[in-house]
Amino acid sequence: MHTILRQADTEAIRQAARLLLADETVAVPTETVYGLAANALSDVAVRKIFEAKGRPQDNPLISHIASMEMLPMVVRSVSECAYRLAEAFWPGPLTIILPRARGLADAVCAGLDTAAVRMPAHPAARALIEASGVPFAAPSANLSGSPSPTTAEDVLADMDGRIPLILDGGPCDVGVESTVISLVGAEPVLLRPGRITAGQLQQVLGRPAVLSNAVLHPLEQGEAAASPGMKYKHYAPKAEIMLIKGSLDAYKTYVETHLEEGVYALCFTGEEQTLPCPCVTYGRADSPEEQAHELFSALRMLDAHGARLAYAHCPAQQGVALAVYNRLLRAAAFHVVEVS
Repeated sequence: MHTILRQADTEAIRQAARLLLADETVAVPTETVYGLAANALSDVAVRKIFEAKGRPQDNPLISHIASMEMLPMVVRSVSECAYRLAEAFWPGPLTIILPRARGLADAVCAGLDTAAVRMPAHPAARALIEASGVPFAAPSANLSGSPSPTTAEDVLADMDGRIPLILDGGPCDVGVESTVISLVGAEPVLLRPGRITAGQLQQVLGRPAVLSNAVLHPLEQGEAAASPGMKYKHYAPKAEIMLIKGSLDAYKTYVETHLEEGVYALCFTGEEQTLPCPCVTYGRADSPEEQAHELFSALRMLDAHGARLAYAHCPAQQGVALAVYNRLLRAAAFHVVEVS
């Protein structure tokens, strides 16, 4: 298959819409990361996502809509809490899990009776939904388990020859996937942190969302993934990642005493000047939004440099930084070293 990379102009979006309606997959920019889109109402189309990515079939997908009128195509009931969250954060990087609609493709839900849905803010993503008239299911447009793509060039590196079309809408604004909250139980549950924080959700809901154990820990043996991004190892470059939790001085000492050939430091911007090995930075220590924006590009850069092992200086664990920490935990397969 020949993969075409096109600027996300009106004609390219029309071409992408035709492909979606013909049960093909296309890569599309969103404000979070680039997504690999297929018609969420077609099992034939959705299966092509799993084939292109090499993604396990038990990992559910998020469906994307362009208006509230499209919600019944994805979910069968919408709670008052869901409406409040949608009013506050849509279009934007928040995914809400609700009871699934019957017309949604089974492959989207991975055997669950729930569906994940969001309304993206990126104009190209919204234009594609409107042009096709159907919601699209879309995980990140990368090979399964590798760092998510935040540019069209990242998508091409992973998907060249696997999909017919990539829409280039420029670099993604947010840089990590959407926040995911489940509203199907007695309490709201935060399944995946993102740019919309737990504090922002609580402000709208009037009560805190329960933090899923799977945000900071691996899934239990046999436990089903209720949301994308909950698998044991995810977002990982070819280089081994080891997460180092501690002060800059303690981090520097650890790196100095564990230097080997092929070792890199994945550190905050400015710290590279004090470290005794090659470095890749992923934003300033005091800017979790910058960390989120830079993280996946930094992980891909480690592979471009031929790193064998990277010691990652651990971010904070609240607010937007919790999303960065969650992604690094999975990239490191939960290999964390605490230093002091």
